[in-house]
Amino acid sequence: MGRGNLAERFALSRRRRFVAVLMAEKIAFVGVGRMGANMARRLQECGFPVVAVYDAHAPSAEALAAELKTRHAKTLAEVTAAAEVIFTVVTDDAAQLGVFAASGDTLLIGAKGKIFINCATITPATHVEVERRAKAVGAVSLEGCMASSIPQARNGTLYLMCGGERATFERVKPILEKLSTALRYIGGTGQAAQVKALVNMVMNINTAGLAEGLGLGNALGLDLDMLREVFAQTGANSQVLKTDGEDMQNRAHDCFFSGAHAAKDSGIALQLGVEAGLKLPLAQATKAQFDEMVRLGLGGLDKSGVAELTFKGRHG
Repeated sequence: MGRGNLAERFALSRRRRFVAVLMAEKIAFVGVGRMGANMARRLQECGFPVVAVYDAHAPSAEALAAELKTRHAKTLAEVTAAAEVIFTVVTDDAAQLGVFAASGDTLLIGAKGKIFINCATITPATHVEVERRAKAVGAVSLEGCMASSIPQARNGTLYLMCGGERATFERVKPILEKLSTALRYIGGTGQAAQVKALVNMVMNINTAGLAEGLGLGNALGLDLDMLREVFAQTGANSQVLKTDGEDMQNRAHDCFFSGAHAAKDSGIALQLGVEAGLKLPLAQATKAQFDEMVRLGLGGLDKSGVAELTFKGRHG
């Protein structure tokens, strides 16, 4: 047997031992809404021990804990004590900084040696601050920015963009590979959040633009099935057309990514534009549309609900 084959077998054996050790490490989740809960389900199915779940809305954590037959942690400090790798999937900057607070009940209590993987869509600056706070107590953190939705979280097919120290990324890569079929290391802390903000900015612009196109087509009396087929074969095509076009037409706005989240994420991109000295008029107009959804009480609808503002006879 050649040296190359021996080396390959040794490397494979070493990786298998490493993965086996990692799979023995305990995992916990903070924030178990639909995304966090489905990620927890996925990892448990893949053989990783999910030992604790926590949510500010206690009934959500209690129900998931019962389903997974794991611990419903009543405090953040209890989460840190229970696990080596802790995922946070919270709503915004305030919530992220809150779970890593400098005092009171916080994930930072007893956090030396722990790994935090933070999956919320938040500002790059907040990821940098969380990393600073984690390092101050001897822990490490990693951005795990997701560009997918609820079914992908459940099926382990997330598009996952990571930022932070490369060594930390490599350390938890076997876990992340069970959540993502498109795992990408972006760079230093904050950079994954920048990319995620741009992804959502362009997605939201496309969503608002598609809603206007279909709304105008409807006002002109065009067959919208035909119009969507034409869009799909021309420069009007987009991923949003595939995911949201029919829903806009049929007013099927079951929520996978809410209008309220679209408004928030558009705001993150706009702030990055201000910091970079750029004007982003399309992003500004798009945020105004999603802000209007929220103002009208439609922020809980899927982002496809922006079509309610552009079709005659609806909410616009």
